[in-house]
Amino acid sequence: MSDSSSSQKKERFAPKQPVNLAPPKDDVITRDYLAKCDGKPLVLQRHLVRAFTDDQGDVFDVSGKDTYAPGKNYHVFTGKEPNRALGLSSLEPKDCISDYSDLAEDKLQVLNDWHTFFSKRYNIVGLLQPENNASL
Repeated sequence: MSDSSSSQKKERFAPKQPVNLAPPKDDVITRDYLAKCDGKPLVLQRHLVRAFTDDQGDVFDVSGKDTYAPGKNYHVFTGKEPNRALGLSSLEPKDCISDYSDLAEDKLQVLNDWHTFFSKRYNIVGLLQPENNASL
């Protein structure tokens, strides 16, 4: 990516209001714990994750945004690995799965764009435990 297109992408995803983000954390978050973080009354925080190709990904804290609250459109993403849904720009619960291996190149770019969008707005509170490493 050229410097100008990289700079355009940064501007394109820049928040309208400045956001003060904490340094990213690298604490391991299990899938079981993530599933409990869906914003329902017993759990105070809501999280969103975007996994990488190595099956470990950033977990974002989206608890400060009402759009992710129960009953709101983006709540479908909370407590899940919504990679496929994000790549497809889908709000369907059936699409909120981690496997995005069959997404076309243009949809992979959409998924990467979402990651850029989230990383400019929400704190990274940890890394999702890889599925193939239950001992972490």
